[in-house]
Amino acid sequence: MMLACHAPTTLTRTLPLLLSSSELLSSLAASPLTVTGLIRSHCLRSSVRHFAVMFEVNATSSPEHVAGKWYSVPDLRLRDHRFTVPLDYSIDRSNASPKLTVFAREVLAVGKEEELLPYLLYLQGGPGFECPRPTEASGWIQKACEEFRVVLMDQRGTGLSTPLTPSSMLQFDSPNELAEYLKYFRADNIVNDAEFIRVRLVPDAQPWTILGQSYGGFCAVTYLSFAPHGLKQVLITGGIPPIGKGCTADTVYRACFEQLLWQNEKYYMRFPQDIEIVQEVVNHLAESEGGGVPLPSGGILTPRGLQSLGLAALGSCAGFENLHYM
Repeated sequence: MMLACHAPTTLTRTLPLLLSSSELLSSLAASPLTVTGLIRSHCLRSSVRHFAVMFEVNATSSPEHVAGKWYSVPDLRLRDHRFTVPLDYSIDRSNASPKLTVFAREVLAVGKEEELLPYLLYLQGGPGFECPRPTEASGWIQKACEEFRVVLMDQRGTGLSTPLTPSSMLQFDSPNELAEYLKYFRADNIVNDAEFIRVRLVPDAQPWTILGQSYGGFCAVTYLSFAPHGLKQVLITGGIPPIGKGCTADTVYRACFEQLLWQNEKYYMRFPQDIEIVQEVVNHLAESEGGGVPLPSGGILTPRGLQSLGLAALGSCAGFENLHYM
């Protein structure tokens, strides 16, 4: 409705052309709808279709793999893929499992569409984040495309795959039902989805290379445990779970605490003038009514909340400077 109300008249006169011809003719035959009515009707049908896809895809009416057409951004060629996968792989032998959609984008350098390049699957960090959306050939994607066909998979629950959102999770009647559903979105099923894609996308279902970033590194180690036959090589950047003998979560956190103290010491050595400022801010927050001060977002900034700035500021290349400039 906003589009119909606020768009220029030259646009609103052509808006019905945005609908398919069959939809337009059937709508007009039923009743002479206004432009606003056509938009509302079309959006309603689109919402219903999106809702159906969001939760379950009927395997009898949808192929397992739908590949889009090639398109371009500067110096890259891309193609979108959608795969219909089981929610629960353990019961899919009889096709009894509900279905999800997993989205993946194939990326390669311009001019290499016909080359038989090996495949590299990128496993995104998070959990809960979709894969990068390339706008040009740059960074690690540009480098990887020199040797590989890069596959950017939106892990189930993220991006253009079947999403996990507050509204979708509200469909469950109890926390137990929600927990039962969420267990199918862990690393083991991310690996199952990757294998599902590999055998349908890679010629002759050859093993591929995977690159795991952060949580993607955890998924990569899970991949090594569950499906090593699908892997040619594994690259991990900054995400390795405790795998050594006697390496527990407690030992990992103790090591992190030592590093955290050292990062704080380095920060105050670089900016000693901030010591007094931070002390004053912490005292002000602690002495405020309610133990903190209201934030514009509606939350409360407490001393512990202030400490959370270190999550990013003390662990990135320009983090010290960004924290100081605040």
